[in-house]
Amino acid sequence: MAISTQGTILNITGTKGETPINIDVAIKSFPDLGAAPAAIEVTCLSDDSQKFIPGIKGMAAMEFVANYDASVFEQLVGAEGLDLTYKVNFGETEYSFSGKHNALIVGAGLNAAVDMKVVVLPGSKITKVA
Repeated sequence: MAISTQGTILNITGTKGETPINIDVAIKSFPDLGAAPAAIEVTCLSDDSQKFIPGIKGMAAMEFVANYDASVFEQLVGAEGLDLTYKVNFGETEYSFSGKHNALIVGAGLNAAVDMKVVVLPGSKITKVA
């Protein structure tokens, strides 16, 4: 069954020292939640076409875009570089992973909303939360 992206939230949790962190970001877009594995070539000279086996999945920086909100942006900047848990919530379904992030304000032009990005470097596999 298809679902809508309406209501999708990025939730960031963890601690800074003994202070709990819990940031909800009302995102406008999110990246792929996973990656294809690298292709490891295993072709022999006797083969008539290339052969590959799957390698490690190459997760890159994940960019989440949201409308700029000064309060949320301040929280995001205050939590930069910390090992945190990230959850993308689609309502009935939630995916989770760990990582570290940076926050930035996106460049804009005339007659445009100001956006911000949360750029996460994943530190674990993305898993569905039961």
